[in-house]
Amino acid sequence: MERVLLAIVTVARRYPLVLTGLVVLAVSLALKAAGQGTAGDLLAGAFAAAVGLWTAGGMVREILHGRWGLDILAVTAIAATLAVQEDIAAVIIVLMLTGGGALEDFAAGRARRELTALLDRAPRVAHRQTADGVEDVPLDAVLPGDLLVVRPNEVVPVDGALASSAGVFDESSLTGESLPVERAEGEPVLSGSVNGPVAVLLRATTTAADSQFSQIVALVRQASESRAPVVRLADRYAVPFTVFSLALAGLGWWASGSPVRFAEVLVVATPCPLLIAAPVAFLGGMSRSAKNGVIVKGGAVLEILARIRTAAFDKTGTLTQGRPELVEVRPASGLDPDELLALVASAEQYSSHALAASVVEAAAARGVGLRPVEGAEEVATNGVSAAVGGRQVHVGKRSFVVDQTGAELPEPPLRPGELAVYVAVDGVPAGVVVLRDAPRAEAKATLARLKRAGAAHVLMLTGDAEATARSIAAELGVTEVRSGLLPLEKVEAVRAAEPRPVLMVGDGVNDAPVLAAADVGIAMGARGATAASESAGAVVLVDDISRAAKAVEISQRTVKVALQSIWLGIALSVGLMVVALTGVLPPVAGALLQELVDVATILNALRALGGGPKPGGIETGTGPHSVLATDRAA
Repeated sequence: MERVLLAIVTVARRYPLVLTGLVVLAVSLALKAAGQGTAGDLLAGAFAAAVGLWTAGGMVREILHGRWGLDILAVTAIAATLAVQEDIAAVIIVLMLTGGGALEDFAAGRARRELTALLDRAPRVAHRQTADGVEDVPLDAVLPGDLLVVRPNEVVPVDGALASSAGVFDESSLTGESLPVERAEGEPVLSGSVNGPVAVLLRATTTAADSQFSQIVALVRQASESRAPVVRLADRYAVPFTVFSLALAGLGWWASGSPVRFAEVLVVATPCPLLIAAPVAFLGGMSRSAKNGVIVKGGAVLEILARIRTAAFDKTGTLTQGRPELVEVRPASGLDPDELLALVASAEQYSSHALAASVVEAAAARGVGLRPVEGAEEVATNGVSAAVGGRQVHVGKRSFVVDQTGAELPEPPLRPGELAVYVAVDGVPAGVVVLRDAPRAEAKATLARLKRAGAAHVLMLTGDAEATARSIAAELGVTEVRSGLLPLEKVEAVRAAEPRPVLMVGDGVNDAPVLAAADVGIAMGARGATAASESAGAVVLVDDISRAAKAVEISQRTVKVALQSIWLGIALSVGLMVVALTGVLPPVAGALLQELVDVATILNALRALGGGPKPGGIETGTGPHSVLATDRAA
């Protein structure tokens, strides 16, 4: 009983006119049943007139600012029903008008459930372990290096490394992966994931503001506040729909000679489907995307994704694994393989590039020790120059090493998928280190899904050498390849791409400009590429490129459902108006039927939350804890 009373109080506070309208309607009907019809009509008429005047005042202010809305129909319908003494019908129209907000709130809340679930779960405090015990501190007070206690079933407050021997975490709300993931000591743990049944220790690696979960929450807030072009399109239907409805009602009055017919037509012309259906559908689409591990920043992004005709991809770390493996060390004369690998790995330890990390890891695996380094300088996406043990070492792309040394570097023979990192020591060519970055397992199927979705033109943009790029492209079935590109050249290629709209998918920081230049960019954000994520229209939270295709498929279904809902509302309203034109629909019955049209239209819009075909399904990603990769291969 208490819960029912609390619900009534909550509704009364949020929607006082709705509750008042229901009370007025009930009392008016009771008075009529008791033989006090005049009193009932007076009560209903006074309430409907008051709300109508209040709405009319707002409508006039909007018109004076040049904004013509659908309130004109509602106000005219209230006035018409009152003029012909259909006071109960007028109250029902008022309930339809004032209840539209409540209905929209309910439908929107249902549609954005996955989005708001992330916001609702955002932690406020962290449990920091100190020498004196465990203290609760505000989330903003957490610093990298702090040792935190994460209790059973708690949300991980910041990104960190597991300090306990093992832990189990639920990352489903972040990645869409349904199964819990196991982490060993020292492995990264994502903020926003949920700890398992045992308390664990976590060493914070970022502040709360820099943690992935905080960035996701910011994206979600941006997405939930957006408006899509289709939503604005529904707004533009207001004037023609209003004119058509008034003209049809006027025709009914003229043909019948009765003003009652004018009211009968207008009561079924209320426009709630146009106002509510499209926003609900787009919120549902964004919510469904979030459930599948993709944060879409707004309805406008969904609308563009639904029309994609060209798809462009970065190569390293996007179409490929981004974790190259050392295949072979090929020294020039005078060096042995281990010595060359030691020099290269010593220089590359100062680079953040995925190729550099692979070389350093390979040296450690082979037991090759690193040499002392007196100084190092990296040229982003190109290579590293370092003083190693008194020798000047240049490592990176062929063009970079040639520019640094002026030496001629022949291109080595490579097998499909292999790439070469060139090396010069003291200005003399010293050989190459050969690596292979294999295509992602899901890449070929993803490209096929995008083509089925309408992106018939697919191209690869990469800074790699042409031979390496074309070998990967051949494996994946990509026919157009642009290789050896600098970041700004990628931007130019995307701007010139046809047909449009153009989708660009990339991951690294050097992809930020080209993601921003595309009609819509999708960032593979699982590897922490913050700059790329900020410039993109959508962010994939898992290390799984198939989610880009899933985002396009969800977008197409969302736009389809939104447009269907708009036209369904228009068709049903027009159909009821035509029926009312014959005089067989009394005003009260027409008003009740129009309420059913509102409900049907909104329920149809909620279909954007799920259903529809699922080509290829949801492939399991390799996880969001992979290394960052960008193009810097030979």
